[in-house]
Amino acid sequence: CTAAMGSVAGLPASRFVASHFAVMVKSAYVLTAGATVVTRALGYETTKEELGGIQIHDTSGIVDNFAEDEEDALHQIQRFLSYLPDNYMNLATPIQSNDKVNRIEKDLASIIPVNRRKAYNMRKLLNLVVDKDSFFEMSKFYGPSLITGLARLNGHSVGILANDCMYYAGAMTSDASLKVRKFVDFVNTFNIPVLSFVDEPGFMIGPDSEREGTIRHGTAAISSLMQSIVPWASIIVRKVYGVAGAAHFAPDSYTLSWPSAESGALPVEGGVAIAFKKEIENSENPEEKRKELEDLLSKRSSSFPRAENFSVHELIDPIETRPKLIS
Repeated sequence: CTAAMGSVAGLPASRFVASHFAVMVKSAYVLTAGATVVTRALGYETTKEELGGIQIHDTSGIVDNFAEDEEDALHQIQRFLSYLPDNYMNLATPIQSNDKVNRIEKDLASIIPVNRRKAYNMRKLLNLVVDKDSFFEMSKFYGPSLITGLARLNGHSVGILANDCMYYAGAMTSDASLKVRKFVDFVNTFNIPVLSFVDEPGFMIGPDSEREGTIRHGTAAISSLMQSIVPWASIIVRKVYGVAGAAHFAPDSYTLSWPSAESGALPVEGGVAIAFKKEIENSENPEEKRKELEDLLSKRSSSFPRAENFSVHELIDPIETRPKLIS
């Protein structure tokens, strides 16, 4: 099932294609050609499951969400459309929220581990900030290091963009870059404000990442975001490093920072290894010297200097995030 939303009059074809929402029933198949045609043309045996089953499309990006059956698929489409305006020239109509504007969630104060190497549940964080039970995730299994979806904030529709540190520490992969680009086109087509929860270590590195053209897709995503015209709020919850960090801030973003945030050109560990390689190798105790330098630079990447030099609008207590965003 596919939802093609809004009036198409005057809407560029690229935007219209990017603004579809596709749901695949788990018993269904999506494929360009069937097994018989593939065998005839390419000379090897295969099955329709291997060509277009859910095990293929959970990571292909062809399908946004999966459904247990047709009823579930239609329910997801109905919910998806409930966040959107009737057409792309209008704004989404707010609904009456049963959630409190000044709801304070104390769990936000401790959700980011003190140990920088430990992971946490970003989806739990999101649900503590947006209206209760309003988060609707899309494309969960494609480009999983980034989370995209829709939610409500005091009854208003908002787009959600967030890093998931459970996958590659939240790094920007080639698939995640394409996911961001589609998301940005979507929210701009339907005039949906965005909340971006930032925990970005940078572009994914390594030979596989290079072969996949991560930097090409990543810079295209950033270029798309720099042309965004919808209201945009970014909350730096843990880290923002490198060029990939720019994929979380639109022009004139309202930027908040938690005390747990850190930033820089490179993550501290990688930066120390590159910039101080000779100094570490020539020291009497290389491991101790490396740790000394990492601790020093960790303090310099703190969120407090960023707030002091106006790199962010406000440094806030995490429990204030919801009321600050609503105001």
